[in-house]
Amino acid sequence: MRFALFIAFMLAAGSADAADERARTWAALRGDGHVALIRHASAPGAPGDPDGFRPDDCKTQRNLSENGRAEASALGERFRAQQVKVGKVISSQWCRCRQTAELMDIGPVEDASTFNNAYVLSGVRDKLTAGARATIAAWRGPGTLVVATHGQNILALLGIHPGEGEVVVVVPEPASEKKMRLVGRIGLGM
Repeated sequence: MRFALFIAFMLAAGSADAADERARTWAALRGDGHVALIRHASAPGAPGDPDGFRPDDCKTQRNLSENGRAEASALGERFRAQQVKVGKVISSQWCRCRQTAELMDIGPVEDASTFNNAYVLSGVRDKLTAGARATIAAWRGPGTLVVATHGQNILALLGIHPGEGEVVVVVPEPASEKKMRLVGRIGLGM
């Protein structure tokens, strides 16, 4: 019985810690100078894209499912409900990332090729990562820089492989090796 109570206590404490982290992470996004790295919402299929894909043709790519489209819209609603001050929205040129950013409806979306798919473009992954680090390190605001990108890009930047639709919040630290510091993570529905 004591063991069961101990487990229940630890689960409750962990849940409270997670809620505190989410609150701190949302609070950071309401300020200036943070970056929200968002892995595109749900896009079913194997990693990467089908043979013969073209970044300029959505019909040749893996795209958001209906669920993914709803997730992206809901994420935008969360950004508005949390009163995130969005300074700029940039996106990989891949359709699933652009669609995620556009469906969030939190500002005009600009292409940023340095956040293009590091899985598919593995031959230039280091170049993409260096460009992404430079973009993040240079951000000062006003507001939050929102980046719609791919899981492999975030993995290369931080060693974190987020779930689809997950937000990874960082603050620029130009003098550090990674050029950023992790603030927190926000999963879907949080």
